[in-house]
Amino acid sequence: MSGHGVPVIGVLISGRGSNLQALIDAARDGRLAARIGVVISNVPEAAGLARAEAAGIETLVLPHQTAAGRAEYDVSLVDALRARGVSLVCLAGFMRVLGAGFCAAFPHAVLNIHPSLLPAFPGTHAPRQALAHGVRVSGATVHFVTPELDAGPIVIQGTVPVLDDDTEETLAARILEVEHRIYPEAVSRVLSGGWRIEGRRVVG
Repeated sequence: MSGHGVPVIGVLISGRGSNLQALIDAARDGRLAARIGVVISNVPEAAGLARAEAAGIETLVLPHQTAAGRAEYDVSLVDALRARGVSLVCLAGFMRVLGAGFCAAFPHAVLNIHPSLLPAFPGTHAPRQALAHGVRVSGATVHFVTPELDAGPIVIQGTVPVLDDDTEETLAARILEVEHRIYPEAVSRVLSGGWRIEGRRVVG
């Protein structure tokens, strides 16, 4: 928490940061009662860093190649986030799997957004997987992060119809619109409290 009692969010990115922008916008217009304290990228040239700088948010580049391994890299991330008073971590296109040590440092306080209706189509290229499997409905999922890839308890999902003439690009673009809508909603729900995790379910 910050000195003003407002929760501090840390956002981890690797790329363009469009979901980061959705969170920035939500915090700016009052839909998100929190402050984004830092944006950390493992990729120095990530376009999302400019979005953060434009919004007056501190940025930090921590290249994963400089760490001896995943555990050491996770420690450097945890240290940077804790030093800035972060109480909730949001992954926004962060292309690194976080280990058990990182998850333990922020218990039930790490969120990720994924472009499918999990548990369907985890991992990369989810819209491509959806088209290949012929599903009629896809969407996006905000879930808690666990050491297992895209497997944590689900907070919010949003659906998108799959059209006959969809390409990977058109489907991904429509899913992204849903991502931008549900991610701030999910963050608000988690920050507001009053929920609990029962098995794999987020209840309340």
